[in-house]
Amino acid sequence: MRILFVEDDRVLGQAVRDHILAEGHSVDWIKRIDEARLALDTVAYELILLDLGLPDGRGLDLLSELRKAGNSVPVIIATAQDQIEMRIEGLNSGADDYLVKPFDLFELSARLAAVARRSAAIPLPSIQIGAVAIDLGRKTVLRSDKALQLTAREWAVLEKLVRHQGAIVAKSDIEDSLYEFGAEIESNAVEVYVSRLRKKLGAEFVHTVRGIGYQIGARA
Repeated sequence: MRILFVEDDRVLGQAVRDHILAEGHSVDWIKRIDEARLALDTVAYELILLDLGLPDGRGLDLLSELRKAGNSVPVIIATAQDQIEMRIEGLNSGADDYLVKPFDLFELSARLAAVARRSAAIPLPSIQIGAVAIDLGRKTVLRSDKALQLTAREWAVLEKLVRHQGAIVAKSDIEDSLYEFGAEIESNAVEVYVSRLRKKLGAEFVHTVRGIGYQIGARA
């Protein structure tokens, strides 16, 4: 999934960004609220990780703006402010979860997965398509009960398709899940990763809808 990460601390920001990328997501790391507004006008993010104390204002104000505008994108607040009043204000403003700094990066991974799972169209973290069993929560894939190893980018493509099982996912939407702002997008990147998934999961697992995109769980 594509994540908007709003954090002005450069050391923490780099560590969190690198960790999220290693988990197979794409992430746009933004350091100011005005930059976050521009990013939100450009990209339909699947999750926001939001600091409260930013150089040009409060993260809670941005959160309140989103909710008043009807934007229901999941938001996890990450802040050093541990007062109970701040936690309550954040949750009342529409936050889906709350992380207090310093936090463990693997706890962050679990929180991201839990919030994304609650907001996803698929109600359960695991699905079965033919001989392939996919557990989104544990990030495991079995084919005929044999565990398969996927790269971070392969997993990102698979997760995008699984979260829209039965629907046609445009190539551009898959690219959005793979790359952050400023990254160079190779013209055939999606085709390459889909081809690798077919080799591992079966030639008929991902269907190509010519000129539109890709689909799993139903015949194109």
